[in-house]
Amino acid sequence: MPLATQKPLANGGRAGDAVDRGATPHGGASVGGGSSAGGFDAIVVGAGPAGTSAALGLAQKGAKVLLLERGEYPGAKNMFGGMMAYCPAPEQLVPGFWERAPWERAVTKRVLSIAGRESSTSLVFQARSGSERSSVGAGSSSDRSLTGFTLFRPIFDRWYAEQAVAAGVTLLTSCRAEGLLMRDGAVRGVRIAGGGGTAGGDDVVEAPLVIACDGALSLLAQEAGLHGGFKPDQVALGVRALYLLTEEDINERFGLAGREGATNEFLGCTEGIRGGGFVYTQTETLSIGLVMHLDSLKQKAIPPYELMERFVASTPVAPLLRGARLVEYSAHLLPEAGVRMTPRLSAAGLLVAGDAAGFCYTNGLTQEGMNMAMTSGLLAAKVGAEALAQGDFTAPRLAGYAKEMKRSFVLRDLRTFRRAIDFLHHDRLFEDYPRVVSALMEDVYRSDGRPRTKIARMGLRAVRGVVPIRQLIADAIRVGRAYLW
Repeated sequence: MPLATQKPLANGGRAGDAVDRGATPHGGASVGGGSSAGGFDAIVVGAGPAGTSAALGLAQKGAKVLLLERGEYPGAKNMFGGMMAYCPAPEQLVPGFWERAPWERAVTKRVLSIAGRESSTSLVFQARSGSERSSVGAGSSSDRSLTGFTLFRPIFDRWYAEQAVAAGVTLLTSCRAEGLLMRDGAVRGVRIAGGGGTAGGDDVVEAPLVIACDGALSLLAQEAGLHGGFKPDQVALGVRALYLLTEEDINERFGLAGREGATNEFLGCTEGIRGGGFVYTQTETLSIGLVMHLDSLKQKAIPPYELMERFVASTPVAPLLRGARLVEYSAHLLPEAGVRMTPRLSAAGLLVAGDAAGFCYTNGLTQEGMNMAMTSGLLAAKVGAEALAQGDFTAPRLAGYAKEMKRSFVLRDLRTFRRAIDFLHHDRLFEDYPRVVSALMEDVYRSDGRPRTKIARMGLRAVRGVVPIRQLIADAIRVGRAYLW
């Protein structure tokens, strides 16, 4: 969907404008310095994919839900690279979700490029056409389970929140949850910053259940004692530039047709900083960006904007942007440590979902986040609805959420690739090995009138002086443990 199709969110409101939707309350609620407000069953903090999924799931079970969003509208504060893996979870909440959702392109082509100093080597995956489980509405017949969807979050998040509002959720925008309301050792609501409460202080919103979907650093989860804060080596900085280009030019440059899309991800483009680059196709825009481990970025002391300028001007990327116009630039912190940074997921009166729970990772081949967020939101709604039905919000009862997550693909995938995620914290993967691959492939294709040697000898020549043989063997074992067995 082009940028021009944005539209205001129906039935939304600002802090202090809570509307009673008529749902039956399970617990007393108060908003704004103790005044009565109709009794919310649950408060969800953050109207991103996880929060909206949780709020919508609870509302469909008959709960009265307050959804708080600090941005002017859902998606206004989101920096997102551009692609979401196919996920069946939202189809349980919105019938025909993928036919109706305002995604940009169905990604059927994925390219992984390893960039060296003088050349780059690419691996291309193209989903086969003619599948019986075709991509819904994609203008493509590729298997939907092999399809990703590029999104423009200000449009997607706003539309998704509209589905929640239509189901009876009360949405408050421009509303920042400053902290938790604690009573008798349990979470009983949130404090809203600058809401004009009693004595000029914060507003207090009470409910027996709070679901924290407040982003990667989750101050609410930290306040509840579920984590002790995150270290720089557990977090990455994502920077993204959005370029405007015609749909026809994008199709031509990436070899696409209809609403099919492509992604290109790069290794070795960050000048030795642990991280990578990406190019994602949307309908009439390209998302170009870098994701870099925060501790490595600090150690190298290279300004992110300089790295971004060099990446945009690099040989593989510059031709794709010919004639394009820069329309947006943004940056955001991302969880990058996998299961090692997943906090405790619940406490009395509190559940944590999405990025706030660390449900985002890359294993070097795939990147996942939004699909994990939506799945965690759906499961938080399931456990929350059961707790509401029983009137039991104790820590043991809500601990059932962690059990649900352990059975889901989310925590199982994080555990499966925990060694891969750890392996991505070695600097040589982002500097030395791209040089080795480029040197090897240059030798393979070089024709200079000299006799050729076999590939094994070329490989040894490429490795010599870059990676010691003993280190190469040790890394090969690590790769095997991370990906093969």
